[in-house]
Amino acid sequence: MPERDPAAPRPLEGLLVVGLEVAVAAPIATRHLADLGARVVKVENPRGGDFARHYDGALDGMAAHFVWVNRGKESVSLNLADPRGAAALERLLGRADVFIQNLAPGAAGRRGLAAEQVCARHPRLVAVDISGYGEGGPLSHKRAYDLLVQSEGGSCVVTGEPGRPAKPGIPLADLGAGMYALSSVLAALYARSATGRGSAISVGLFDVVAEWMGYPLNFTMGTGVEQEPAGVGSPAVAPYGAYPTSDGQTVVLGTTNDGEWQRLARTVLDRPDLADDPAFAGNADRVRERGRLDEVISAWTRRVTLKEAQDTLDVAGLGNARLNGVQDLLDHPHLAVRDRWREVKTPTGTVRALLPPPVAAEWSPPMNPVPALGEHTDAVLAELGYPAGEIETWRREGVV
Repeated sequence: MPERDPAAPRPLEGLLVVGLEVAVAAPIATRHLADLGARVVKVENPRGGDFARHYDGALDGMAAHFVWVNRGKESVSLNLADPRGAAALERLLGRADVFIQNLAPGAAGRRGLAAEQVCARHPRLVAVDISGYGEGGPLSHKRAYDLLVQSEGGSCVVTGEPGRPAKPGIPLADLGAGMYALSSVLAALYARSATGRGSAISVGLFDVVAEWMGYPLNFTMGTGVEQEPAGVGSPAVAPYGAYPTSDGQTVVLGTTNDGEWQRLARTVLDRPDLADDPAFAGNADRVRERGRLDEVISAWTRRVTLKEAQDTLDVAGLGNARLNGVQDLLDHPHLAVRDRWREVKTPTGTVRALLPPPVAAEWSPPMNPVPALGEHTDAVLAELGYPAGEIETWRREGVV
């Protein structure tokens, strides 16, 4: 990876983002804004802060989720139930460019902090409400954690094995909502450069899952059939899955068109009879015959090592991968050779963190520390014009 000037300006430098945020959905959005150079102030309750701080102590006493999605932010502790804390947040919003919140259903609105409310007071502000089910529906009042929304949205039933639904191992509803919030913020900032006005935006986790269910929705809409999940595979394509090798590994391989199937059958499996069999002529045919094909492919992979399988598939121009675990990813040479790891400071020490996915030739992400609860309270309040003596009084009285 080419060296970049760490002092080079980043795209969002000079922008102030305020996050009234917990867990994953809003924090991943604001962390990516920080990666792009924005200053992000995370507002937390003085009594414990973001509850994701306390999920576990996996990284030297820090929670794995929290370290992941809160790098590069400043933490300000404010008791918003106290009028002084609420007034301080309002003063901060008066200087902000972006405000993102994902409080419990109705909580932001009761405090006058829903997107439309803050935009009415601060017309240049881009404000985003992230909720579970959006507004105006029969489920809008419900709490909506990632598992619950994925269950309601059908994504668990299309994951796992037949008769054994499973939640995807990563929080897709949370992450998807955060990414839609991020892209919407960038679009709204672009629009503001022309209009001078911000935007009030809402993103619902349920709507994200429904959108990402596009393929199974369309399939069932058109056929009346609900496909069964295919484990490490796909109900849409065959052959496409995970197969054991002779050295105890698992090779994942697949074909996505008829030409690839022909190369797999003739060149890899040495089965021209299968290539010529009309029962396997098209992808829909092969999906119906998935079980027979998996038996044939497994018979081949069980006779070869992982390396032998991958080498053969590479020569044939067929996609393949090794089925890895989490430790395998930590140790993955592709990440190491491409210099994807950086050291990031936390309140308890230093941890390795992956660079964000976008790679730009002109700038690099700052990879700044993970904040302690309230670490930047005094400095930010001083910027807002509060004298040191008043801040100390607030601390004694539980405002910060």
